[in-house]
Amino acid sequence: MSAVPTSPSDAPAPPALKSGAISYISGVVIAVASTAPGYSLAATLGFIVAVTGIGLQAPAVILLAFIPMGCIAAAYNYMNRADPDCGTTFSWVTLALGPRIGWLSGWAVLVADVLVMPSLASIAGFYSCQLVGVEDPSTLTVAVIGVIWILLMTGICYIGIELSARTQQLLLGMEFLTLALFAVVALVKVYTSDPEGSIHPSFSWINPFEISSAGALAGGILLGIFIYWGWDSAVSVNEETEDGATSSGKAAVVSTFILLGIYVFVAIAAQAFGGVQSLIDNQDDVFAPIGNAVLGSPLDKLLIIAVLTSASASTQTTILPATRTSLSMARKGALAKRFGTIHPRYMTPSVSTIWMGAVSIIVFVALMALSENLIADAFTSLSLTIAFYYGITGVACTWFYRRHLFASARNFLFLGFLPMLGATILGYVFVKASIEYSASDGGYAKAVFGIGSPVVITIIMILLGLALLAYQYGTQPEFFKRKPEPVDPEIAATVTDRVARKEAVSS
Repeated sequence: MSAVPTSPSDAPAPPALKSGAISYISGVVIAVASTAPGYSLAATLGFIVAVTGIGLQAPAVILLAFIPMGCIAAAYNYMNRADPDCGTTFSWVTLALGPRIGWLSGWAVLVADVLVMPSLASIAGFYSCQLVGVEDPSTLTVAVIGVIWILLMTGICYIGIELSARTQQLLLGMEFLTLALFAVVALVKVYTSDPEGSIHPSFSWINPFEISSAGALAGGILLGIFIYWGWDSAVSVNEETEDGATSSGKAAVVSTFILLGIYVFVAIAAQAFGGVQSLIDNQDDVFAPIGNAVLGSPLDKLLIIAVLTSASASTQTTILPATRTSLSMARKGALAKRFGTIHPRYMTPSVSTIWMGAVSIIVFVALMALSENLIADAFTSLSLTIAFYYGITGVACTWFYRRHLFASARNFLFLGFLPMLGATILGYVFVKASIEYSASDGGYAKAVFGIGSPVVITIIMILLGLALLAYQYGTQPEFFKRKPEPVDPEIAATVTDRVARKEAVSS
């Protein structure tokens, strides 16, 4: 049963996004593709091993990093059932905790999506050059190709959600086949020919109790959370998904388990074939030194294609949640009304899509012109915004359903314990990241007043957000007069306790 809005003011204004345009499977594909599995593994696995000194337990860290993501996915699932709004975190936090913290939550989603775009675009530009044999492209070449990728993916998002979904299915299919082929061949060669430096996999690799110290564990989880971020894109297209009130949340949950399987399997294969030292020595791309040895030429080019399609697919799926968050904010009066414009033919958030593409290009070109280190630091600062908006969604879920937590053990587990566990872990990550990145050597670029550049970037984004909030409060104060409210009991009965749902349906 589809949930009804909690108040008349939350009802979407016509024209609306294209209802039922994509299937549940497409939602899962969008969620998985948003995390950029190929790129995430290539760029993060080596750092997990090297920076934290985690050694052979990198797969265990990836396994543990799944815990907060799975917990928050549960919160997304149940918040989406009660309020299937494409604004997701913004809409839900506004309902549960009030308009000011809701506005800042929406801003955090927009900031995270803008900050990751330069990194994705630069990777797409660099690997496009690698694919055609240009090993050391100029900054200008990478920038031009990166801008072309942003323009292409923005255009696809503008034209329609169906085209976006079909594009994701193609790109993710290519990526999965390549990663699976790499992992299988690597493990076969480890057991059949014992390549130099290879190690036979052991159960201890996924045993978290083998990790040497709490500090190494915390640092590894901090990095591991990066590779899972993005699955919430499935929920941002809930208004365009068949039975989006239920299927979008399920797609988000299912996607986290799919990602867990992919990441652990490929991480074990890469570590087994190349050994720990190979991962440490090639932190920027762990596949580069072993791709040819595993697949041989020219099949090793498939790994380049996997990272390229991963970055380009994630570029597109990063646009989707950003544009739908700004659309929802505009519909509710939290942003200028023009951001709520929907194209009459394509039924997409046309103005928001154009703005997202334009801002992404401006930020990407500006950072490329200033320093590639700033792109790395912008990516690094993501841990703060991710931890904030995922964590606050977990808190919002528990508070929103607070009057129903003890109606059943199921309610307590999925509405109380799991969301708050995820929020607590992410709160710790937020504090730890703030401390680490605020050190003078906490970023790649030069520190500002002794503060690491990732934290400086975050502070700038916070100040800009507060300034925009103040402006919006002055120009459209009605939104900020909203009061937080608990879930409507009738809606709670249809989306939480199974017995209550059956009784509600029979009555």
